[in-house]
Amino acid sequence: MERHEHDTLDALTRDPYPHYARARGVEGLTFVPELDAWLIARDADVREVLRRPDEFSSANALRPDVLPSPAVLAELGKGFGGRPVVVTSDGETHQRLRAPIVQGLSPARVAAIIPYMTEQAELLVDALVREGGGTAELMGAYATKLPGRVIGRLIGLDPADVPVAVRGGHRAEELLFRPLDPAEQLAAARDVVTMQRLLDRCIRERRAEPRDDLCSGLLEALAPGTGDLTLDERHEVVAHLQNFLLAGHLTTTALIGTTLLHLLSHRPQWERLCAEPELIPQAIEEAARYDTALQGFRRITTRTVTLSGTELPPGTAVFVAYGSANRDALRYDRPDAFDITRRGSRHLAFGYGVHACPGVQLAREQLRLTVGLFARRLPGLRLADDRPVEMRPTMIHRSPAAVHLAWA
Repeated sequence: MERHEHDTLDALTRDPYPHYARARGVEGLTFVPELDAWLIARDADVREVLRRPDEFSSANALRPDVLPSPAVLAELGKGFGGRPVVVTSDGETHQRLRAPIVQGLSPARVAAIIPYMTEQAELLVDALVREGGGTAELMGAYATKLPGRVIGRLIGLDPADVPVAVRGGHRAEELLFRPLDPAEQLAAARDVVTMQRLLDRCIRERRAEPRDDLCSGLLEALAPGTGDLTLDERHEVVAHLQNFLLAGHLTTTALIGTTLLHLLSHRPQWERLCAEPELIPQAIEEAARYDTALQGFRRITTRTVTLSGTELPPGTAVFVAYGSANRDALRYDRPDAFDITRRGSRHLAFGYGVHACPGVQLAREQLRLTVGLFARRLPGLRLADDRPVEMRPTMIHRSPAAVHLAWA
């Protein structure tokens, strides 16, 4: 991809909402060269695509924006993975991969981890207040740390390994969606391989001594038995575990960042929420609708399909824009307004249909806890006046690059 193409893609991903509005306002579908895909922008069309997974395959859901160099591919070849995962699979394969995740994120398991989640959130805010001197950067001090610790605990990682796993997750995302110079690409690939080897060590330890954690559950479902794992089994379980790890902490990190950003950007609503904490669940749903973390996923047609009057031949790439559907005026009153008193939006921020996010309850609990904690501990919290917020240029895990906070 040439530099000017990177620039136009950056502009689109930093603020996709004007592009969405134009696409919703014209007849038929719009082809977006920056995405090399047809944009599915209307709520009704997005839901239609997600209801038809047999015609709109997920095989290309994680197609990279930036193709790795041969040196990077050689480095990644030293690790594990490269197998279908739950977000890139269809039919029976998808069901087989999804089932242990759904079980591992059952309401009982989520309820069981809430005390640990609460303890860690309190510790992080304590450190933020103690060390900040009235200022802090939200993403580094809190938003990247809490989800990593929570998902690490669910998986069964040693706490000392969680920062390495979290770093590897962020680096994997950079390799997929950010133009890096060759040296940085190679460094990112090494971080990803380090994470994969850590996950491989974890699954081999659980094979020898199973525990009541998600890693053991995945092993039991995907590679049943007690003997040594084959190399192919190790690749599949690492790929699946890596995908779960990334989805489990990157999405929630993004949601924490955007939720607090928009609450603090709309000061009267933040002050009302501090006075009326019963509004927190509605505020969380509104933040997720208003600035969706997972802006969308790619799909590819398996046969000729006509959508909104546009004929799509087999093998056509589409970008299913949840973030656009969540701003559709045909479904939402004042869709571009941020309103924490909004009710019954039934947004698409967590997907829809067979690929709906199985971790939605876990994400909501972390958001509920976080917003309540900051509202209670730091009601005078505000965005730092001299540090404008810039969004990270990605359509997946859309979040602020940094959120500088201040309080009296």
